[in-house]
Amino acid sequence: MGKIIVTGASGQFGSAAARLLLQECAPEDLVFLSRTPESLAEFAETGAHIRQADFDDPASLAAATQGGEKMLLISTTRVGTRVEQHRNAVEAAVANGVKHIAYTSVIGGGMAQHPGIEQHDHYATEQLIEKSGAAWTHLRNSLYSNAVATAMAIPALQAGSKPDNAGDGKVAMVSREDCVASAVAVLTQEGHANKAYDITGPERLSIPQALAMISEMAGKPIELIPVDDEGMYRYFDSLGVPRKASDILPDGPIPWASEGMVTFGQSIREGYFDVLSDDVEMLTGSKPRTLRSVLEQYKDQWPK
Repeated sequence: MGKIIVTGASGQFGSAAARLLLQECAPEDLVFLSRTPESLAEFAETGAHIRQADFDDPASLAAATQGGEKMLLISTTRVGTRVEQHRNAVEAAVANGVKHIAYTSVIGGGMAQHPGIEQHDHYATEQLIEKSGAAWTHLRNSLYSNAVATAMAIPALQAGSKPDNAGDGKVAMVSREDCVASAVAVLTQEGHANKAYDITGPERLSIPQALAMISEMAGKPIELIPVDDEGMYRYFDSLGVPRKASDILPDGPIPWASEGMVTFGQSIREGYFDVLSDDVEMLTGSKPRTLRSVLEQYKDQWPK
């Protein structure tokens, strides 16, 4: 049997996928890639193959993808310039005989016209995988409940307010764990070639509804301040966040750009995330977790 390759196995998604795969597969059938293979010590101890791979170094990818049959391509974080990284990984994998590539995309990833800056990268990557000659599965993940429970909840509770440009647009927030379990299902089951799945939670909620739930659980008020897109940019400007991905300072204090966040809110407001699917349960056999259950999981990290 060919091996299953996981890219970015030292990241949050990748390491969770690696742990789950080790419950389902023999370690010698698994290949875990990272720019920093020393960070994969826990997996090296199981007998899985650990390989160094840098998405900006095609030669490293050629060595890293040998002997693989399936590959989980976890999208990199470099919004705006990651399509070339993804292309390097796909080309190396296909040249080495990888037959099936599963990719962590986003809701609406197959749309040619979309306001989301982040979606543009996912769309371009979906297209290049489909043209690569390998079978493909696109895992179009919704907004992570885990991010709502931490990156959104903590600053909102600290400030007692949150400016937001998503309006009353709905999004079926999904736990990262459900996204990981869905990806592992695609890699370990038959019948998922050349399909796209919408990986969503069980309920459609607006950002104001999510913040109201956080406020109620924390026992602290959060004033939602509706703003337009320019107002949202000004808010991020005040925090010192660069507007465009090309403005991010290497090793600077803030590794992301506000255009991704602002156009994400715009995408929600305009209905691009208003998708509810039962693909998680179909793939994993379990119902996806509710937002409330994920908020409970992170509640001890919130300001007291």
